[in-house]
Amino acid sequence: MSVMFDPEAAIYPFPPKPTLLSIDEKAYYREKIKRLLKERNAVMVAHYYTDPEIQQLAEETGGCISDSLEMARFGAKHPASTLLVAGVRFMGETAKILSPEKTILMPTLQAECSLDLGCPVEEFNAFCDAHPDRTVVVYANTSAAVKARADWVVTSSIAVELIDHLDSLGEKIIWAPDKHLGRYVQKQTGADILCWQGACIVHDEFKTQALTRLQEEYPDAAILVHPESPQAIVDMADA
Repeated sequence: MSVMFDPEAAIYPFPPKPTLLSIDEKAYYREKIKRLLKERNAVMVAHYYTDPEIQQLAEETGGCISDSLEMARFGAKHPASTLLVAGVRFMGETAKILSPEKTILMPTLQAECSLDLGCPVEEFNAFCDAHPDRTVVVYANTSAAVKARADWVVTSSIAVELIDHLDSLGEKIIWAPDKHLGRYVQKQTGADILCWQGACIVHDEFKTQALTRLQEEYPDAAILVHPESPQAIVDMADA
């Protein structure tokens, strides 16, 4: 029997925001991090979602600011023996997958992604077991354990191309974890896709009413939308 995880009923254990540092404390920790990076032959990779101060520190120390896949690729190519990953847990796991010989450090393992949390590996394995005739395709925003169950791992930039290819081979698909991205890919390709019902809690909050107000306020602005957004938002996009 398939056990279906219900992300709507899930409680995401996101930690409270830390106490803000003073200017002097920020300067102290910034210099300490720079020193430790040199001492430990380490490089810092930061996600776009991190604070500007973290991004600046990554740039100043020869690291990079990018999406999760490029963070891991940069780390794999860099000669440093240690990677300091400023991102959520699955990003550190992805970095380790691409650089198994390197030490991966993360400021905290409490930094999580709702897509990752919304696809527990036990429930996902049961879901896949209930549909053995389907090829399993998962988004990069998943745990290493979920990736290990997949036949394919994709980013949003190549999802349509890959699913179109699999569809041309007559394969039926399980897609996880983002239901909105899965629906977008299905609409673009016409493939037979069974979606896991996860969602990004940030993109899922985008509302057409708010977007319409912005559109009225800035009528000459183009609307650009990420396909992790709800269908109603995607339908309003210019690109």
